[in-house]
Amino acid sequence: MKSHSVFCVSDHTGVTVEAVAKSVLAQFPALEFSLIALPFIDSPEKARAAAARIAATPGALVFSTLTDPALRAALRDSRASLFDVFDLVAPAVEAALGLAATPSGGRTHGMANDYESRMDAVNFSLALDDGLQPQRLDQADLILVGVSRVGKTPSALYLALQYGLRVANYPLTPDDLEQDSLPGVLLAHLPRLRALTLSAERLAAIRQVRYPDSRYASLRQCRDELAAAKRLFGQHGLPVLDTTRMSVEEIAARLRYS
Repeated sequence: MKSHSVFCVSDHTGVTVEAVAKSVLAQFPALEFSLIALPFIDSPEKARAAAARIAATPGALVFSTLTDPALRAALRDSRASLFDVFDLVAPAVEAALGLAATPSGGRTHGMANDYESRMDAVNFSLALDDGLQPQRLDQADLILVGVSRVGKTPSALYLALQYGLRVANYPLTPDDLEQDSLPGVLLAHLPRLRALTLSAERLAAIRQVRYPDSRYASLRQCRDELAAAKRLFGQHGLPVLDTTRMSVEEIAARLRYS
């Protein structure tokens, strides 16, 4: 059976447009669809690149939540079947596919067919939270590393629940940060490591809530730990994401496509 390529284009994380696309396309159970997410299309250059990619995909369908009219205009240059989520989406999809929808609620879950895998991923991330069971790191899709309280655990769990990714996280302790290399248990998995960081001021504020007026929460301690972590990340060429001004949803989306 032919699979229809469906692009989900957003100027932010893409969570909303993906959910809408899945909900609408689930009404066409006789067809197969391949969803391609294009998040953070937030500049004319990115919009033109997205349009070029879409134009190179015959018969593509495009769901968009772009808000900037200039970016929308660039996307229309793809000449693909374009559906704005603010319009009446389902009738437009019917016209593009030449097939009447078969309305039925709840098919998004079945279409994705990923509930069990997402629950398995959540259990995996919980089991490998905070450096637990390092012998299972070879089973992880991603391994998040960073100093304490940079957002590793919530990001890992969101990636598991939302996207079904098996994500471990490993905290770098003060002892680890004094070494010349990352912990040996991580070195065998460098391609799957993703480093998280944030501003020292933000880290100190987060730690202050948990352990008020402690050395652990002091600005100097936070600066020292972050600087040492940055040195290790650079030494091993790890991708680094600064989470200072990001929600967990945005962190997860950026990690997913990193």
